[in-house]
Amino acid sequence: MMISRGMKLIAVMALPIVVTGCTTAYSAKDAGFLNVSLKSGQATGKQTVWIQNQQQATEARARVKALMARKTIDAETAVQVALLNNRGLQAAYADLGDSTADAWQTQLSVFPTFSVGLSGIGTPGLEAYRVLEGAIAANILALATYDRNIRLAETRFRQAQLNAAIATISLAAETRRAWIEAVAAWENVAYLNQAKAAADAASELAKKIGEAGSLPKAGQAREHVFYAELTGETAKARLAAKLAKEELVRLMGLSGSDIEFQIPNRLPSLPKALVKRDDIEAEAIHKRMDLQVARLELQATAQAYKLEDATRIVTDIELVGTVEKEREREEDGIVSEISRTAGLEFTIPIFDSGQARLRKGELAYMRAANQLAELAVDVRSQARSAYLSYRSNYDIARHYRNNVLPLRNAIEEQSLLTYNGMITSTFELISDTREKIDSTILAVNAKRDFWLADANLAPVVYGGSTGSAAAETEVATSEEAPAGGH
Repeated sequence: MMISRGMKLIAVMALPIVVTGCTTAYSAKDAGFLNVSLKSGQATGKQTVWIQNQQQATEARARVKALMARKTIDAETAVQVALLNNRGLQAAYADLGDSTADAWQTQLSVFPTFSVGLSGIGTPGLEAYRVLEGAIAANILALATYDRNIRLAETRFRQAQLNAAIATISLAAETRRAWIEAVAAWENVAYLNQAKAAADAASELAKKIGEAGSLPKAGQAREHVFYAELTGETAKARLAAKLAKEELVRLMGLSGSDIEFQIPNRLPSLPKALVKRDDIEAEAIHKRMDLQVARLELQATAQAYKLEDATRIVTDIELVGTVEKEREREEDGIVSEISRTAGLEFTIPIFDSGQARLRKGELAYMRAANQLAELAVDVRSQARSAYLSYRSNYDIARHYRNNVLPLRNAIEEQSLLTYNGMITSTFELISDTREKIDSTILAVNAKRDFWLADANLAPVVYGGSTGSAAAETEVATSEEAPAGGH
């Protein structure tokens, strides 16, 4: 069977297009991920991986095992484990893969379709067939808008990369905050246990003095109820700490024996000096990835708007070129006659001038422009607020460390001296000790709030989750001890 010369020509013309499409930059399984890793690494200082096969999964698991082999997990280790092991993050990376596939498909959208048909097969007196017909069809609409479609797909692809980096930074920040909350919670539990021991001693002493008839029942009841209430608060704080450890475990993606890790019993000490970030507002405007995503959204909307404008007259045009070879038997043999036909098939939207779609495009563009402007205002405000929280919480924590706690220590020492001199009563000494414990818990919470504010600086500058505003600024009381793990 022989295909006509015209059909061969059409096939040869289409071949370079097909070959070009097969060697696209979007065909790599991890296309775009290097950029995600670099951007998120700049903000977190940690490495992330996109697991797509068994070998990568095995390597990531081995790294997690090595990190979890340490007796006590610090914040940096917790963050690194989360970036290697959190399945939700891997799901976010799959969205990047979807965008890559969409861009790849866009590149393939203009390829022509080629078909060959035979008729008259088995007709008596003919060798094999009567008519051989070939056709190649190309979508003119796709060809006319190809460049714009490619630019739009590239814009969406860049957005997907930024969103994947934001998801990575968010997970790192959430894990760091969970670690801070967990350690602070267990530090509070330790001090509550000390207060409980003091209250237990006071309650026992009140009972003995009451039995001797030297303390009225009202005085005994005060000491007993304080001990009972403090016991309940300590149990609540311990439960909250255990539950918060589970939050840390979830963020790190751990299960089974891996959850048997330890965290420190105390938060790190305050730094000697703050890192100056007077330019944090300008830095956030320059580096915030969600702001970059919004800019790209405006760009994509404009591209889509131009696309609508270019194609509003005809909605579906296809050029169909056909080549037909027909064979018929005559008295002295087979004679082949070739006829070539070409036609233009199209649909004209008589009742659709495209004005409605143009209006939607204008509204979508204005919506994206205003959302970008709003986000820019929010980013600058968030940056100022984050740095204000960072500096203020440092001053508050330092105030408790340098002023409140030294005074409480002095009061307790003087009470002990006067108690030994039989000037201060036992109940006064125990009361001073309890008040010192309360001040210590306030100091721990102030230190926790500073480290939370410090953890929020990176997502404020680069984008990502910063937690609730209340969690960033509120100074919790002993009854509002944060959750954590031990």
